[in-house]
Amino acid sequence: MTPRHDQTRTAIDLAAKLALLNEHWAPRVVAEMNDYQFKVVKIHGDFVWHEHRDTDEAFFVLSGQVRIDFRDGCVRLGPGELYVVGKGIEHKPYAEEEVHLLLIEPRGVLNTGNAGGSRTARNDLWI
Repeated sequence: MTPRHDQTRTAIDLAAKLALLNEHWAPRVVAEMNDYQFKVVKIHGDFVWHEHRDTDEAFFVLSGQVRIDFRDGCVRLGPGELYVVGKGIEHKPYAEEEVHLLLIEPRGVLNTGNAGGSRTARNDLWI
């Protein structure tokens, strides 16, 4: 069974959870709310073009600078900034230096969306 925040009665230390991650582009679940998961992830370099046909995806930057590319432009985010990529919008995150993110998306969403491939991380893994 996956841990539920209301059962542990402890705060979730995002920095401590991120310190446990050794890989880039491998999101890990730290909490759930209804059908939504909160995932921490370290990213560095270029990702793959992909979309999530059935859901939005929220990126909240904890540290570093990320660029989210779209076919017609990009958005740049720094620490404390949040951006929601709408469902069905093709995008590609990029980080020149390591970035720590909190992702918010429905349970079961794959990190590579419709693209698949070698960058697809195992899903629904808790840390």
